[in-house]
Amino acid sequence: MESFFHTLKAELIRGSHFDHDVKLRFALNSYINQFYNHRRMHSGIGYIPPAYYERMVA
Repeated sequence: MESFFHTLKAELIRGSHFDHDVKLRFALNSYINQFYNHRRMHSGIGYIPPAYYERMVA
């Protein structure tokens, strides 16, 4: 979990400004559900996205 939050802050939060909580929630949802789980390569599972890995092992 610590690694995830470090990555989240480094890739999304730092340097960004969100005027309203709704914009922050939208950005977090997009980051996690579209980028982090479906496009970002993860070294712990062979440099593939988690969604792809999940389909492979199911």
